[in-house]
Amino acid sequence: MTVEELLEQYAAGVTNFSGIELCEANLSGAKLSGINFSEANLSIVNLSGANLSDANLCHAKLNVARLSGVNFVGAIMNHASLNVANLIRADLSRAQLRGASLVRAELIRAELSRADLFEANLSNADLREATLRKANLRRANLSEASLKGCSLAGANLEMANLNAADLHRTDLSGANLRDAEFKQTNLTHANLSGADLSGANLRWADLSGAKLCWADLSGAKLSGANLMGADLSNANLTNTSFVHANLTEATLIKAEWVGADLTGATLTGAKLHSASRFGLKTEGMICEWVDLSPKGDRSIIQKFEADDPGDFFNETPPTIRIIVDAALEPEANFALAGAYFHIAQEYRIIKQPPSMEIGRRRTVFTFRVDSDEALLPTACLAILPFRDANSMHKSIYQVVEILNKEDVSNLDIKISHRVKQLTTLIEQAISQAQTIRQMKKNLELAAKINFFRAPTQTILTNSSAQTFTVYDNPYFGKKFINTSQLDAVFLADKSRETATITPISLNVVVDFLKSFHYINE
Repeated sequence: MTVEELLEQYAAGVTNFSGIELCEANLSGAKLSGINFSEANLSIVNLSGANLSDANLCHAKLNVARLSGVNFVGAIMNHASLNVANLIRADLSRAQLRGASLVRAELIRAELSRADLFEANLSNADLREATLRKANLRRANLSEASLKGCSLAGANLEMANLNAADLHRTDLSGANLRDAEFKQTNLTHANLSGADLSGANLRWADLSGAKLCWADLSGAKLSGANLMGADLSNANLTNTSFVHANLTEATLIKAEWVGADLTGATLTGAKLHSASRFGLKTEGMICEWVDLSPKGDRSIIQKFEADDPGDFFNETPPTIRIIVDAALEPEANFALAGAYFHIAQEYRIIKQPPSMEIGRRRTVFTFRVDSDEALLPTACLAILPFRDANSMHKSIYQVVEILNKEDVSNLDIKISHRVKQLTTLIEQAISQAQTIRQMKKNLELAAKINFFRAPTQTILTNSSAQTFTVYDNPYFGKKFINTSQLDAVFLADKSRETATITPISLNVVVDFLKSFHYINE
Protein backbone atom coordinates (compact mmCIF):
# COMPACT_ATOMS: atom_id res chain seq x y z
CA MET A 1 0.00 0.00 0.00
CA THR A 2 1.27 3.45 -0.90
CA VAL A 3 1.15 6.48 1.39
CA GLU A 4 -1.46 8.08 -0.87
CA GLU A 5 -3.73 5.02 -0.66
CA LEU A 6 -3.41 4.90 3.12
CA LEU A 7 -4.29 8.58 3.51
CA GLU A 8 -7.20 8.21 1.10
CA GLN A 9 -8.65 5.23 2.98
CA TYR A 10 -8.12 6.93 6.35
CA ALA A 11 -9.97 10.01 5.05
CA ALA A 12 -12.81 7.66 4.05
CA GLY A 13 -13.09 6.39 7.65
CA VAL A 14 -10.85 3.30 7.54
CA THR A 15 -8.63 3.17 10.66
CA ASN A 16 -7.46 -0.46 10.79
CA PHE A 17 -4.06 -0.84 9.13
CA SER A 18 -2.80 -3.61 11.40
CA GLY A 19 0.32 -5.38 10.09
CA ILE A 20 0.87 -2.92 7.22
CA GLU A 21 4.34 -2.60 5.65
CA LEU A 22 5.36 1.05 5.24
CA CYS A 23 9.15 1.05 5.64
CA GLU A 24 10.81 4.37 4.73
CA ALA A 25 7.44 6.01 3.96
CA ASN A 26 7.05 9.75 4.33
CA LEU A 27 4.03 10.62 6.52
CA SER A 28 5.38 13.83 8.01
CA GLY A 29 2.63 16.11 9.30
CA ALA A 30 -0.07 13.48 8.67
CA LYS A 31 -3.18 13.58 10.88
CA LEU A 32 -3.81 9.96 11.85
CA SER A 33 -5.49 10.20 15.24
CA GLY A 34 -6.93 6.88 16.46
CA ILE A 35 -5.34 4.85 13.65
CA ASN A 36 -4.55 1.15 14.21
CA PHE A 37 -0.93 0.42 13.29
CA SER A 38 -0.61 -2.63 15.58
CA GLU A 39 2.13 -5.02 14.40
CA ALA A 40 2.84 -2.68 11.47
CA ASN A 41 6.36 -2.29 10.11
CA LEU A 42 7.09 1.45 10.12
CA SER A 43 10.87 1.26 10.38
CA ILE A 44 12.75 4.28 9.02
CA VAL A 45 9.40 6.00 8.38
CA ASN A 46 9.17 9.80 8.55
CA LEU A 47 6.28 10.85 10.81
CA SER A 48 7.75 14.13 11.99
CA GLY A 49 5.03 16.48 13.25
CA ALA A 50 2.29 13.89 12.68
CA ASN A 51 -0.74 13.42 14.94
CA LEU A 52 -1.10 9.86 16.19
CA SER A 53 -2.95 10.61 19.40
CA ASP A 54 -4.89 7.60 20.75
CA ALA A 55 -3.37 5.45 18.00
CA ASN A 56 -2.79 1.70 18.45
CA LEU A 57 0.86 0.84 17.81
CA CYS A 58 1.11 -2.35 19.87
CA HIS A 59 4.02 -4.54 18.69
CA ALA A 60 4.67 -2.08 15.85
CA LYS A 61 8.20 -1.59 14.50
CA LEU A 62 9.37 2.01 14.37
CA ASN A 63 13.12 1.43 14.48
CA VAL A 64 15.22 4.39 13.28
CA ALA A 65 11.95 6.24 12.55
CA ARG A 66 11.81 10.04 12.40
CA LEU A 67 9.21 10.90 15.04
CA SER A 68 10.26 14.36 16.18
CA GLY A 69 7.36 16.47 17.38
CA VAL A 70 4.84 13.62 16.90
CA ASN A 71 1.65 13.74 18.97
CA PHE A 72 1.41 10.33 20.66
CA VAL A 73 -0.88 11.53 23.48
CA GLY A 74 -2.82 8.54 24.86
CA ALA A 75 -1.37 6.21 22.20
CA ILE A 76 -1.11 2.48 22.95
CA MET A 77 2.43 1.40 22.10
CA ASN A 78 2.89 -1.65 24.30
CA HIS A 79 5.81 -3.84 23.18
CA ALA A 80 6.48 -1.53 20.25
CA SER A 81 10.06 -1.33 18.94
CA LEU A 82 11.42 2.22 18.68
CA ASN A 83 15.15 1.53 18.79
CA VAL A 84 17.32 4.46 17.62
CA ALA A 85 14.13 6.40 16.78
CA ASN A 86 14.17 10.21 16.77
CA LEU A 87 11.49 11.31 19.25
CA ILE A 88 12.87 14.78 19.97
CA ARG A 89 10.10 16.97 21.44
CA ALA A 90 7.52 14.22 20.83
CA ASP A 91 4.44 14.26 23.08
CA LEU A 92 3.93 10.84 24.67
CA SER A 93 1.97 12.00 27.70
CA ARG A 94 -0.38 9.28 29.01
CA ALA A 95 0.90 6.92 26.31
CA GLN A 96 1.16 3.20 27.07
CA LEU A 97 4.63 1.85 26.35
CA ARG A 98 4.66 -1.25 28.55
CA GLY A 99 7.53 -3.53 27.52
CA ALA A 100 8.44 -1.19 24.64
CA SER A 101 12.01 -1.10 23.33
CA LEU A 102 13.58 2.35 22.97
CA VAL A 103 17.26 1.42 22.93
CA ARG A 104 19.38 4.44 21.94
CA ALA A 105 16.22 6.39 21.14
CA GLU A 106 16.44 10.19 21.10
CA LEU A 107 13.85 11.66 23.47
CA ILE A 108 15.39 15.07 24.08
CA ARG A 109 12.76 17.40 25.60
CA ALA A 110 10.06 14.81 24.96
CA GLU A 111 6.87 14.93 27.03
CA LEU A 112 6.18 11.64 28.83
CA SER A 113 4.20 12.77 31.87
CA ARG A 114 1.99 9.97 33.23
CA ALA A 115 3.22 7.65 30.48
CA ASP A 116 3.28 3.93 31.31
CA LEU A 117 6.76 2.56 30.62
CA PHE A 118 6.57 -0.52 32.81
CA GLU A 119 9.50 -2.83 31.97
CA ALA A 120 10.36 -0.67 28.94
CA ASN A 121 13.94 -0.83 27.64
CA LEU A 122 15.48 2.64 27.41
CA SER A 123 19.13 1.63 27.71
CA ASN A 124 21.47 4.25 26.23
CA ALA A 125 18.46 6.44 25.39
CA ASP A 126 18.88 10.22 25.31
CA LEU A 127 16.24 11.80 27.56
CA ARG A 128 17.93 15.11 28.24
CA GLU A 129 15.46 17.69 29.59
CA ALA A 130 12.55 15.32 28.97
CA THR A 131 9.49 15.50 31.23
CA LEU A 132 8.35 12.28 32.91
CA ARG A 133 6.32 13.60 35.83
CA LYS A 134 4.40 10.78 37.54
CA ALA A 135 5.43 8.37 34.76
CA ASN A 136 5.47 4.64 35.49
CA LEU A 137 8.98 3.30 34.92
CA ARG A 138 8.73 0.37 37.28
CA ARG A 139 11.32 -2.27 36.35
CA ALA A 140 12.34 -0.18 33.32
CA ASN A 141 15.88 -0.46 31.95
CA LEU A 142 17.54 2.96 31.85
CA SER A 143 21.12 1.75 32.10
CA GLU A 144 23.60 4.22 30.60
CA ALA A 145 20.74 6.50 29.57
CA SER A 146 21.18 10.27 29.64
CA LEU A 147 18.57 11.98 31.83
CA LYS A 148 20.41 15.25 32.43
CA GLY A 149 18.01 18.00 33.49
CA CYS A 150 15.10 15.60 33.17
CA SER A 151 11.96 15.94 35.34
CA LEU A 152 10.86 12.71 37.03
CA ALA A 153 9.01 14.29 39.94
CA GLY A 154 6.61 11.80 41.49
CA ALA A 155 7.58 9.09 38.98
CA ASN A 156 7.58 5.40 39.84
CA LEU A 157 11.01 3.85 39.23
CA GLU A 158 10.71 1.01 41.69
CA MET A 159 13.24 -1.73 40.84
CA ALA A 160 14.31 0.20 37.73
CA ASN A 161 17.84 -0.23 36.34
CA LEU A 162 19.69 3.08 36.17
CA ASN A 163 23.23 1.71 36.36
CA ALA A 164 25.79 4.13 34.90
CA ALA A 165 23.01 6.53 33.82
CA ASP A 166 23.56 10.29 33.75
CA LEU A 167 21.06 12.08 36.02
CA HIS A 168 22.98 15.31 36.52
CA ARG A 169 20.57 17.96 37.86
CA THR A 170 17.60 15.62 37.30
CA ASP A 171 14.45 16.28 39.34
CA LEU A 172 13.44 13.09 41.15
CA SER A 173 11.63 14.77 44.03
CA GLY A 174 8.99 12.55 45.59
CA ALA A 175 9.84 9.70 43.20
CA ASN A 176 9.48 6.03 44.12
CA LEU A 177 12.96 4.54 43.70
CA ARG A 178 12.60 1.57 46.03
CA ASP A 179 15.13 -1.19 45.29
CA ALA A 180 16.29 0.62 42.15
CA GLU A 181 19.79 0.07 40.72
CA PHE A 182 22.04 3.16 40.60
CA LYS A 183 25.48 1.58 40.54
CA GLN A 184 28.06 4.12 39.28
CA THR A 185 25.24 6.50 38.33
CA ASN A 186 25.86 10.25 38.00
CA LEU A 187 23.41 11.99 40.34
CA THR A 188 25.42 15.16 40.88
CA HIS A 189 23.19 18.05 42.00
CA ALA A 190 20.09 15.90 41.42
CA ASN A 191 16.93 16.75 43.38
CA LEU A 192 15.90 13.66 45.33
CA SER A 193 14.09 15.46 48.14
CA GLY A 194 11.31 13.34 49.59
CA ALA A 195 12.19 10.43 47.28
CA ASP A 196 11.83 6.83 48.44
CA LEU A 197 15.22 5.17 47.93
CA SER A 198 14.76 2.45 50.52
CA GLY A 199 16.77 -0.64 49.60
CA ALA A 200 18.24 1.07 46.51
CA ASN A 201 21.71 0.13 45.27
CA LEU A 202 23.77 3.33 44.99
CA ARG A 203 27.22 1.76 45.22
CA TRP A 204 29.89 4.04 43.75
CA ALA A 205 27.21 6.51 42.61
CA ASP A 206 28.15 10.20 42.45
CA LEU A 207 25.68 12.16 44.61
CA SER A 208 27.90 15.16 45.24
CA GLY A 209 25.77 18.26 45.81
CA ALA A 210 22.57 16.21 45.54
CA LYS A 211 19.46 17.26 47.43
CA LEU A 212 18.24 14.34 49.56
CA CYS A 213 16.40 16.17 52.34
CA TRP A 214 13.47 14.12 53.75
CA ALA A 215 14.43 11.22 51.45
CA ASP A 216 14.04 7.64 52.65
CA LEU A 217 17.34 5.79 52.22
CA SER A 218 16.67 3.15 54.86
CA GLY A 219 18.53 -0.03 54.03
CA ALA A 220 20.06 1.56 50.91
CA LYS A 221 23.58 0.60 49.80
CA LEU A 222 25.89 3.58 49.31
CA SER A 223 29.25 1.84 49.66
CA GLY A 224 31.91 3.93 47.93
CA ALA A 225 29.36 6.60 46.95
CA ASN A 226 30.37 10.25 46.67
CA LEU A 227 28.04 12.38 48.84
CA MET A 228 30.35 15.35 49.16
CA GLY A 229 28.26 18.42 49.98
CA ALA A 230 24.98 16.49 49.65
CA ASP A 231 21.94 17.66 51.64
CA LEU A 232 20.62 14.75 53.74
CA SER A 233 18.81 16.85 56.34
CA ASN A 234 15.81 15.05 57.89
CA ALA A 235 16.57 11.98 55.76
CA ASN A 236 15.82 8.45 56.94
CA LEU A 237 19.18 6.65 56.89
CA THR A 238 18.25 3.78 59.20
CA ASN A 239 20.50 0.77 58.53
CA THR A 240 21.98 2.47 55.46
CA SER A 241 25.44 1.33 54.32
CA PHE A 242 27.98 4.15 53.87
CA VAL A 243 31.04 1.87 53.85
CA HIS A 244 33.95 3.90 52.41
CA ALA A 245 31.51 6.60 51.24
CA ASN A 246 32.59 10.23 51.00
CA LEU A 247 30.33 12.43 53.21
CA THR A 248 32.71 15.39 53.36
CA GLU A 249 30.73 18.53 54.30
CA ALA A 250 27.43 16.71 53.78
CA THR A 251 24.40 18.11 55.62
CA LEU A 252 22.94 15.55 58.03
CA ILE A 253 20.99 17.93 60.27
CA LYS A 254 18.14 16.04 61.99
CA ALA A 255 18.87 12.91 59.94
CA GLU A 256 17.79 9.59 61.46
CA TRP A 257 20.64 7.13 60.96
CA VAL A 258 20.54 4.59 63.76
CA GLY A 259 22.09 1.37 62.49
CA ALA A 260 23.99 3.13 59.68
CA ASP A 261 27.33 1.58 58.72
CA LEU A 262 30.04 4.26 58.35
CA THR A 263 32.97 1.85 58.30
CA GLY A 264 35.85 3.52 56.48
CA ALA A 265 33.68 6.51 55.48
CA THR A 266 34.95 10.09 55.33
CA LEU A 267 32.86 12.50 57.43
CA THR A 268 35.10 15.55 57.79
CA GLY A 269 33.11 18.79 57.88
CA ALA A 270 29.69 17.10 57.98
CA LYS A 271 26.84 19.10 59.51
CA LEU A 272 25.41 16.97 62.33
CA HIS A 273 23.14 19.17 64.44
CA SER A 274 20.39 17.02 66.04
CA ALA A 275 21.72 13.87 64.34
CA SER A 276 22.22 11.00 66.76
CA ARG A 277 25.81 10.06 67.64
CA PHE A 278 24.72 6.59 68.66
CA GLY A 279 23.75 3.32 67.01
CA LEU A 280 26.46 3.75 64.34
CA LYS A 281 29.27 1.54 63.04
CA THR A 282 32.35 3.74 62.65
CA GLU A 283 35.38 1.48 62.49
CA GLY A 284 38.10 3.08 60.38
CA MET A 285 36.07 6.25 59.80
CA ILE A 286 38.00 9.36 58.73
CA CYS A 287 36.82 12.54 60.43
CA GLU A 288 38.90 15.59 61.37
CA TRP A 289 35.99 17.79 62.47
CA VAL A 290 32.20 18.14 62.31
CA ASP A 291 29.83 21.11 62.37
CA LEU A 292 27.29 20.94 65.23
CA SER A 293 25.69 24.36 64.68
CA PRO A 294 21.88 24.46 64.20
CA LYS A 295 22.17 26.25 60.87
CA GLY A 296 25.30 24.53 59.64
CA ASP A 297 27.21 27.82 59.70
CA ARG A 298 30.29 26.40 61.49
CA SER A 299 29.59 28.40 64.64
CA ILE A 300 29.97 25.19 66.70
CA ILE A 301 32.88 23.05 65.55
CA GLN A 302 33.86 19.71 67.09
CA LYS A 303 37.46 18.85 66.27
CA PHE A 304 39.01 15.41 66.65
CA GLU A 305 42.45 14.06 67.18
CA ALA A 306 43.42 10.84 65.43
CA ASP A 307 41.45 8.49 67.70
CA ASP A 308 38.70 10.82 68.92
CA PRO A 309 35.85 10.08 66.47
CA GLY A 310 35.40 6.67 68.09
CA ASP A 311 34.51 8.40 71.38
CA PHE A 312 32.04 10.72 69.65
CA PHE A 313 30.24 8.19 67.45
CA ASN A 314 29.08 5.00 69.11
CA GLU A 315 27.27 1.84 68.14
CA THR A 316 25.09 1.61 71.29
CA PRO A 317 22.30 4.20 71.75
CA PRO A 318 21.72 5.33 75.38
CA THR A 319 18.40 3.95 76.63
CA ILE A 320 16.16 3.89 79.70
CA ARG A 321 14.18 0.69 80.21
CA ILE A 322 11.28 0.66 82.66
CA ILE A 323 10.09 -2.89 83.24
CA VAL A 324 6.62 -3.13 84.79
CA ASP A 325 5.65 -6.37 86.52
CA ALA A 326 2.22 -6.44 84.85
CA ALA A 327 0.64 -6.73 81.43
CA LEU A 328 -0.47 -3.48 79.81
CA GLU A 329 -4.25 -3.08 79.61
CA PRO A 330 -6.16 -0.76 77.23
CA GLU A 331 -7.22 1.59 80.06
CA ALA A 332 -3.63 1.87 81.28
CA ASN A 333 -2.37 2.39 77.72
CA PHE A 334 -4.78 5.31 77.28
CA ALA A 335 -3.77 6.89 80.59
CA LEU A 336 -0.08 6.38 79.84
CA ALA A 337 -0.33 8.10 76.45
CA GLY A 338 -1.90 11.16 78.09
CA ALA A 339 0.62 11.20 80.92
CA TYR A 340 3.65 11.03 78.61
CA PHE A 341 2.13 13.64 76.31
CA HIS A 342 1.95 16.15 79.15
CA ILE A 343 5.38 15.21 80.52
CA ALA A 344 6.93 15.71 77.07
CA GLN A 345 5.32 19.15 76.84
CA GLU A 346 7.14 20.22 80.00
CA TYR A 347 10.34 18.22 79.49
CA ARG A 348 11.49 18.55 75.87
CA ILE A 349 14.27 15.96 76.16
CA ILE A 350 11.57 13.29 75.88
CA LYS A 351 11.13 13.79 72.13
CA GLN A 352 8.97 10.76 71.37
CA PRO A 353 6.93 8.10 73.19
CA PRO A 354 8.75 4.98 74.36
CA SER A 355 8.80 1.77 72.38
CA MET A 356 6.76 -0.96 74.07
CA GLU A 357 7.17 -4.70 74.48
CA ILE A 358 3.96 -6.12 75.91
CA GLY A 359 4.11 -9.60 77.36
CA ARG A 360 1.53 -11.69 79.19
CA ARG A 361 3.10 -10.89 82.55
CA ARG A 362 5.40 -7.90 82.01
CA THR A 363 5.59 -4.69 80.00
CA VAL A 364 8.85 -3.01 78.95
CA PHE A 365 9.04 0.68 78.01
CA THR A 366 12.25 1.81 76.28
CA PHE A 367 13.18 5.49 75.96
CA ARG A 368 16.04 6.61 73.74
CA VAL A 369 17.98 9.75 74.64
CA ASP A 370 20.50 11.79 72.68
CA SER A 371 23.33 11.70 75.23
CA ASP A 372 24.64 9.70 78.16
CA GLU A 373 24.30 12.64 80.52
CA ALA A 374 20.54 12.76 79.79
CA LEU A 375 19.96 9.22 81.13
CA LEU A 376 19.51 9.87 84.85
CA PRO A 377 17.56 13.17 84.52
CA THR A 378 15.20 11.68 81.91
CA ALA A 379 14.64 8.58 84.04
CA CYS A 380 13.31 10.89 86.79
CA LEU A 381 10.56 12.05 84.42
CA ALA A 382 9.91 8.75 82.63
CA ILE A 383 8.94 7.01 85.90
CA LEU A 384 6.46 9.73 86.91
CA PRO A 385 3.17 7.90 86.06
CA PHE A 386 4.11 4.98 88.33
CA ARG A 387 3.74 4.58 92.09
CA ASP A 388 7.44 3.70 92.24
CA ALA A 389 8.33 7.25 91.17
CA ASN A 390 9.11 8.50 94.70
CA SER A 391 11.23 5.45 95.51
CA MET A 392 13.19 5.75 92.28
CA HIS A 393 13.76 9.46 92.90
CA LYS A 394 15.21 8.52 96.29
CA SER A 395 17.44 5.98 94.59
CA ILE A 396 18.68 8.61 92.13
CA TYR A 397 19.24 11.02 95.04
CA GLN A 398 21.60 8.38 96.39
CA VAL A 399 23.66 8.83 93.24
CA VAL A 400 23.73 12.61 93.81
CA GLU A 401 24.72 12.18 97.47
CA ILE A 402 27.45 9.70 96.60
CA LEU A 403 28.91 12.06 94.03
CA ASN A 404 28.72 15.04 96.37
CA LYS A 405 30.09 13.32 99.50
CA GLU A 406 32.93 11.37 97.93
CA ASP A 407 36.03 12.95 96.43
CA VAL A 408 35.35 11.55 92.99
CA SER A 409 38.30 13.42 91.51
CA ASN A 410 40.61 11.07 93.43
CA LEU A 411 38.83 8.08 91.88
CA ASP A 412 38.83 9.17 88.27
CA ILE A 413 39.89 12.52 86.88
CA LYS A 414 37.95 11.85 83.65
CA ILE A 415 34.56 12.35 85.34
CA SER A 416 35.36 14.77 88.16
CA HIS A 417 34.74 17.93 86.10
CA ARG A 418 31.35 16.55 84.95
CA VAL A 419 29.95 15.56 88.34
CA LYS A 420 28.67 19.01 89.32
CA GLN A 421 26.90 19.45 85.98
CA LEU A 422 25.30 16.00 86.20
CA THR A 423 24.08 16.42 89.78
CA THR A 424 22.56 19.79 88.84
CA LEU A 425 20.68 18.20 85.94
CA ILE A 426 19.34 15.46 88.21
CA GLU A 427 18.18 17.92 90.87
CA GLN A 428 16.48 20.07 88.24
CA ALA A 429 14.73 17.02 86.76
CA ILE A 430 13.37 15.85 90.13
CA SER A 431 12.19 19.36 90.94
CA GLN A 432 10.49 19.53 87.53
CA ALA A 433 8.91 16.13 88.15
CA GLN A 434 7.33 17.42 91.35
CA THR A 435 5.95 20.45 89.53
CA ILE A 436 4.50 18.30 86.73
CA ARG A 437 2.87 15.98 89.26
CA GLN A 438 1.08 18.90 90.90
CA MET A 439 -0.10 20.39 87.60
CA LYS A 440 -1.18 17.41 85.50
CA LYS A 441 -4.48 15.60 86.11
CA ASN A 442 -3.40 12.72 83.84
CA LEU A 443 -1.03 11.52 86.55
CA GLU A 444 -3.93 11.42 89.02
CA LEU A 445 -5.84 9.19 86.58
CA ALA A 446 -2.85 6.86 86.28
CA ALA A 447 -2.59 6.58 90.07
CA LYS A 448 -6.06 4.95 90.21
CA ILE A 449 -5.21 2.19 87.70
CA ASN A 450 -3.74 -1.10 88.97
CA PHE A 451 -1.08 -1.26 86.24
CA PHE A 452 0.70 1.82 87.59
CA ARG A 453 0.82 0.36 91.10
CA ALA A 454 2.76 -2.70 89.97
CA PRO A 455 6.45 -3.07 90.98
CA THR A 456 8.98 -1.74 88.51
CA GLN A 457 12.61 -2.04 87.59
CA THR A 458 14.56 0.70 85.80
CA ILE A 459 17.75 -0.13 83.86
CA LEU A 460 19.95 2.45 82.15
CA THR A 461 22.27 1.55 79.26
CA ASN A 462 24.91 4.06 78.17
CA SER A 463 26.64 4.40 74.80
CA SER A 464 29.43 2.07 75.94
CA ALA A 465 26.82 -0.68 76.49
CA GLN A 466 27.35 -0.40 80.27
CA THR A 467 24.16 -1.04 82.25
CA PHE A 468 23.11 0.39 85.61
CA THR A 469 20.01 -0.76 87.50
CA VAL A 470 19.04 2.53 89.08
CA TYR A 471 15.94 1.11 90.79
CA ASP A 472 14.65 -2.40 91.51
CA ASN A 473 11.46 -2.71 93.55
CA PRO A 474 12.06 -5.48 96.16
CA TYR A 475 8.65 -6.99 95.26
CA PHE A 476 9.46 -7.09 91.53
CA GLY A 477 8.82 -10.65 90.32
CA LYS A 478 6.84 -11.65 93.42
CA LYS A 479 3.29 -12.41 92.40
CA PHE A 480 0.34 -11.42 94.53
CA ILE A 481 -3.15 -12.85 94.31
CA ASN A 482 -4.67 -9.40 93.92
CA THR A 483 -3.73 -5.74 94.06
CA SER A 484 -5.18 -5.32 97.57
CA GLN A 485 -2.39 -7.59 98.86
CA LEU A 486 0.20 -5.50 97.05
CA ASP A 487 -1.38 -2.30 98.44
CA ALA A 488 -1.21 -3.72 101.95
CA VAL A 489 2.48 -4.51 101.54
CA PHE A 490 3.09 -1.07 100.07
CA LEU A 491 1.35 0.67 102.97
CA ALA A 492 3.25 -1.45 105.50
CA ASP A 493 6.53 -0.43 103.88
CA LYS A 494 5.62 3.25 103.59
CA SER A 495 6.72 3.96 107.16
CA ARG A 496 10.12 2.43 106.37
CA GLU A 497 10.55 3.46 102.74
CA THR A 498 14.31 3.62 103.05
CA ALA A 499 14.28 -0.15 103.48
CA THR A 500 12.85 -0.52 99.97
CA ILE A 501 15.81 1.37 98.44
CA THR A 502 18.77 -0.85 97.63
CA PRO A 503 22.05 0.90 98.55
CA ILE A 504 24.10 1.89 95.51
CA SER A 505 27.82 1.25 95.42
CA LEU A 506 30.17 4.15 94.70
CA ASN A 507 32.23 1.97 92.38
CA VAL A 508 29.13 1.00 90.37
CA VAL A 509 28.22 4.68 89.90
CA VAL A 510 31.77 5.70 89.00
CA ASP A 511 32.23 2.83 86.54
CA PHE A 512 28.95 3.75 84.85
CA LEU A 513 29.85 7.45 84.58
CA LYS A 514 33.42 6.70 83.47
CA SER A 515 32.11 5.04 80.33
CA PHE A 516 29.99 8.07 79.31
CA HIS A 517 30.85 9.71 75.99
CA TYR A 518 30.76 13.50 76.08
CA ILE A 519 30.86 16.13 73.37
CA ASN A 520 34.02 18.16 73.89
CA GLU A 521 33.26 21.77 74.70
